[in-house]
This record gives sequence, structure tokens and C-alpha cells, in this order.
Amino acid sequence: MLLQDAQSTDRLDQLPTELDSAQSKLVYLTLEATGGATTADLSRLLNMQQLTILSVLSSLESEDLIAQSGSEYVLAN
Repeated sequence: MLLQDAQSTDRLDQLPTELDSAQSKLVYLTLEATGGATTADLSRLLNMQQLTILSVLSSLESEDLIAQSGSEYVLAN
């Protein structure tokens, strides 16, 4: 259990510094875990309103952290 906690802490330390809110971190980590998701997917998975999701996605996209691929959002390369 301690190893898993240490790995989780290490992963959070590696997040881009541009992620300044809990919501942006949640969306970013969800996109990383799923490999990509639509706004509806993110809303359902994170139990957040789509308007909030869209605002977070817009912010992440302006920071070049994510990109839109069709109807899905994915992490930028």
C-alpha cells in the first residue's frame, strides 16, 4: 500500500505546472487514463456539468496541454 501511495504522489508531482485547479488536474488525469474522451464522457466520469468541462478543456487547450481529435479530447504530444 505504501508503494502505491508513493507512486501516486510521484505521478502528481509530474503534472504540468499549468494545471492550477483541481478541476483541470481531474480532467487532465482522466484524459491520460482513458486515452481520450468526449465532453459527455468527461461529464459522466467526473460528475461535472458539461459547461464546466468545456471551460476546463478550453483552458487546457490554450495551454497546449490537450488537443481535439474529432469529437474527443486527447493529451497533446
